[in-house]
Amino acid sequence: MEYIIIFIYSISLLMIFIFSLGQLHLTWNYLKSKKVESRTRSAVLSDADLPCVTVQLPVYNEKYVAARLIDSVSKLNYPNDKLEIQVLDDSTDETYEIIKSKVAEYAGKGLDIVHVHRTNRTGFKAGALKYGLTRAKGELVAVFDADFMPDPDFLLHTVPYFHDPETGMVQTRWGHINDDYSLLTKLQAFGLDAHFTVEQTGRSHAGSFINFNGTAGVWLKKCIIDAGGWSADTLTEDLDLSYRAQMKGWKFKYLEEVVSPAELPVIMTAIKTQQYRWNKGAAETAVKNLGRVLHMAASKTTKIHAIFHLLNSSVFIPLLVAAVLSVPMLYIKHSHPEVKALFNIGSVFLIGFFSIGFFYWVATRNMRQSKHSGYFLKYFPLFLSVSMGLSLHNALAVLAGLTGSKSAFIRTPKFNIISKMDSWTKNSYIIRKLTATTVFEGLLGMYFLAGIIYAVRINDFGLIFFHIFLASGFIMVFLYSVFSVKHAHS
Repeated sequence: MEYIIIFIYSISLLMIFIFSLGQLHLTWNYLKSKKVESRTRSAVLSDADLPCVTVQLPVYNEKYVAARLIDSVSKLNYPNDKLEIQVLDDSTDETYEIIKSKVAEYAGKGLDIVHVHRTNRTGFKAGALKYGLTRAKGELVAVFDADFMPDPDFLLHTVPYFHDPETGMVQTRWGHINDDYSLLTKLQAFGLDAHFTVEQTGRSHAGSFINFNGTAGVWLKKCIIDAGGWSADTLTEDLDLSYRAQMKGWKFKYLEEVVSPAELPVIMTAIKTQQYRWNKGAAETAVKNLGRVLHMAASKTTKIHAIFHLLNSSVFIPLLVAAVLSVPMLYIKHSHPEVKALFNIGSVFLIGFFSIGFFYWVATRNMRQSKHSGYFLKYFPLFLSVSMGLSLHNALAVLAGLTGSKSAFIRTPKFNIISKMDSWTKNSYIIRKLTATTVFEGLLGMYFLAGIIYAVRINDFGLIFFHIFLASGFIMVFLYSVFSVKHAHS
């Protein structure tokens, strides 16, 4: 039994190590991209040359932010005769009346805005986008989720890149309007900033596939149709369509310098909802498209990056396995001195955590510039700890995706929280029950605390920092989850 545990633990560490090498290569490509002085510039187009654009706003029960979204999009700086706004509304609550009133207000001011209301939610967000596309007037289609507040010049910054007829999609970087609200929003911003700098730019510079992030991007309508259109057979319709389009030969452009502000979830239950959808959907997309990636006509580097990209969320499985087995590994090491050499060899794999640290340090340096060192030292350990604490929740999501277990598209509740004075406790969309996963997260926190105590007793501190991160991470996730449920008012 001991050798089975050692074998599974070692394989898990190896998988984490391989994943970290992928992150390291993206970091290398990102750094190289920053050394390139000549950047691709967008074409300068006159009003007469600008194409027609349809802006799609998929909304479902967003009474707190629907008006804010429409107000923001109505300020887009673009010729009125070439701009259409579709509010794709699947709402079943008072959001419908809010949207109806807002659309009538702006239509009365001469804006080409329509309220597209479906009486069913077939296909969820993908279904709404697909339905709207059949009515869209625009040659280009921009998409914004309900929590976004696009800059007025968004279209002027993105549309000109479509002068290249091979460009199928242009994606912009997410900004954050409430990242200083709490520790949770700061940690989310820390992680998202790395994705929208090092990861997206690194892939783009390497000529590898990147992905539409579901919002704050613009599509060529012809590209969507050519790739097979929006599909609801995964929870990440954005990633799925991105791969189908790029495998058809369409080029994607990522604009790190163009920022689209959005609101971050402020409570753990909302973060979990979002994380579950992202991780399960990514696994579903991998199952659907991995075979096609392996057989597509592309370079080995492009294929390898695509494989890493599609399996990105799957790292939570070996992370959870390695974490759980690390405590019995202490016992095995203490009881069987003859296998100590294996532990020394296995410790090499822990170098992978330094690669991940470098990945986030580079992102922080780019985003925070002169203040990056202190910011990184303060928030990276906390971010890593909470990420580990979410490993059970996210691993279950990945397993559900890999095994084909289907579930509804559960949207992330929005709050209209910007200032620290704003309150979320009366939000009617919050899930108000404690889940079995949350209970197990609390138990795992105690489990790793026991591992720390045992390590002190046997005087073996080789995994002590690993266990401290795990214990604090699972306890934090558990407490934040309980706090979300306890303080939500029905």
